[in-house]
Amino acid sequence: MNQETPRAQVLIVDDEAAHADVMADALRKPGHVCTIVTGVDKALEELRGGAFDVIVTDLRMPSSGGRHGVAPDGADAGMKVLAAARALQPQAETVMVTAHGDVATARAAFKEGVFDFIEKPLDLLLFRSLINRAAETVLLRHTGGEHLSNLVQHAGFEGIIAGSEPMRRILQSVKSVAASNLPVLITGESGSGKELIAQAVHRNSPRRNGRFVALNCAGQSESLLEDQLFGHVRGAFTGAEKDREGVFEYASGGPAGGGNGGTIFLDEIGDMPLTMQAKLLRVLENGEIVRLGSNEPRRIDVRFVSATNRDLRAAIAEGRFREDLYFRIRGAEVHLPPLRDRREDIPRIVRHAIARYACEIRLEGVPDITDAAMMRLTSYAWPGNVRQLLNVTQNMVVMSAGATIDIQHIPEEIVSGDDDDPAPGIPGIP
Repeated sequence: MNQETPRAQVLIVDDEAAHADVMADALRKPGHVCTIVTGVDKALEELRGGAFDVIVTDLRMPSSGGRHGVAPDGADAGMKVLAAARALQPQAETVMVTAHGDVATARAAFKEGVFDFIEKPLDLLLFRSLINRAAETVLLRHTGGEHLSNLVQHAGFEGIIAGSEPMRRILQSVKSVAASNLPVLITGESGSGKELIAQAVHRNSPRRNGRFVALNCAGQSESLLEDQLFGHVRGAFTGAEKDREGVFEYASGGPAGGGNGGTIFLDEIGDMPLTMQAKLLRVLENGEIVRLGSNEPRRIDVRFVSATNRDLRAAIAEGRFREDLYFRIRGAEVHLPPLRDRREDIPRIVRHAIARYACEIRLEGVPDITDAAMMRLTSYAWPGNVRQLLNVTQNMVVMSAGATIDIQHIPEEIVSGDDDDPAPGIPGIP
């Protein structure tokens, strides 16, 4: 088991034994200890007699003749387990599994303290990550700040906090794209997490042992950008006192070819000057670079991942971006939705960020957050996307000084700012 992830005692409640076995197998691989029961009555017996860190329960299960207040169709079976878990195992976290998308029940479950939801059919990687996060949350309650730093590194697929359907699809496509050597173009608004996706592509690719080098193409002079990309030889310009490799060579493993070829991430490629676009196109076509002041071509072995917050097709129509370069860098495309279009992920991101920043400022434990504060964060428009949400969460943790985070800890511009209409069916939004 990964030493950063705590071993948890997990109770799995599911009337479908085969489905329960699949969940248990997924959790036993990283070392969790699983107990399976197939109904509400047996779940109540285990909750009364055992000690669990995480309870995983299906939302709908057949009842036992209507006992324990469970409706004949099992519509509130999961809610019954949740209520019993809160009463009998208050130290535990409960995760609810559903294939029904019951919005009213989801809202009620969040009000009753469910840790999170996950929908069938399960993505086992996301499921395991979710249970790991729940287990880590329980551990932090028991140990105070001792294990806070362990939480920061293991929060989901490559550190990407996501559970919404759009992000699940994106992460699946990232895993598929990563296995190839195609250039990747990542699009999305500023702050939406494009560099995280680029890193995930690299770390899940055959080049994972090579270097990952990021370079922002915006806000730099053309001469500086060219020098950073291609490097120079001694005497190439005033002040060039020695040879220097550029990021193409560095990501490749150096001019001697030492090491595995890595990945170069060109952020905000839509801001690259046209003359530099032409030079980049030649690199993509030939796999060679020429340092400034030299005539000697040098072979490079790198994968290209690019990102932009601009509409490149519009830029092509306006003559600001080369169409041939666009098709070269767009071997595969990943589009990240803005945070306002995946509000389900906001509570997950906030909880993880609270733990992360509590670790950084050395709080003794992880501050809680009220429902009112979480609802305000979830309903806000977030024009700066995840980056803005993380900055606000950091501010809240500092201002709360370890106390429960409430409305008064949220910056005024967020409290009084404009909302978007929340997407229908988002848990936690009344």
